[in-house]
Amino acid sequence: MTHYWPEFLTVALIHFLAVASPGPDFAIVLRQAIFQSRRNALLTAVGIGLAILVHVTYSLLGIGLLIQQSVTLFNVLKVAGALYLTWIAFHCLRAKPGHMEIRPESSERQSPGKAFRLGFLTNTLNPKATLFFVSVFSVVISPGTPTLVQGFYGLYMAVATGLWFMLVALFFTLPRVRAGFARFGHWLDRLMGGVLLALAGRLLFSAATGTESAE
Repeated sequence: MTHYWPEFLTVALIHFLAVASPGPDFAIVLRQAIFQSRRNALLTAVGIGLAILVHVTYSLLGIGLLIQQSVTLFNVLKVAGALYLTWIAFHCLRAKPGHMEIRPESSERQSPGKAFRLGFLTNTLNPKATLFFVSVFSVVISPGTPTLVQGFYGLYMAVATGLWFMLVALFFTLPRVRAGFARFGHWLDRLMGGVLLALAGRLLFSAATGTESAE
């Protein structure tokens, strides 16, 4: 395993830069942390982390490269991701003053299963994640690296992603941080909706024009 440390460190650095950049996952966890309980925000983060294993699995099997090279399949993924983000954005944009009070007990409106699925589906249906993992496993990781070692890389990225978003969830569920958003909670919810809607629009535009950018 010592022989693969330089490659692993490269993968870890690239992954950190990717996971730390704002995107649908961050927007979802931020909203969960502010408007839901800490438990639900953490479950959403866990869902995102486990979704990474989906990308890792099809990348190891070579299916990810097939999806990337097939314009039709990749556009279907883009449209599915855009529709899901639009659905979430619709609920965010409906927020009204006094409707979304920032308080832990509001989590009763969302079951643990729903909180987990929200994170899992948001990441699974993100074409940007597909491009990232296909690129990592086809360009950054050497074809000569054993599958077991590649699997370890994938497991690391799944755990690291989950932990990163759990830290985000923990920070934004701090009472002092919650209080800072209390006065304009519904505006923040609408802002999150606008961000997600913009991301969905970019995905649909990308699918319509045939470009591969999902960022």
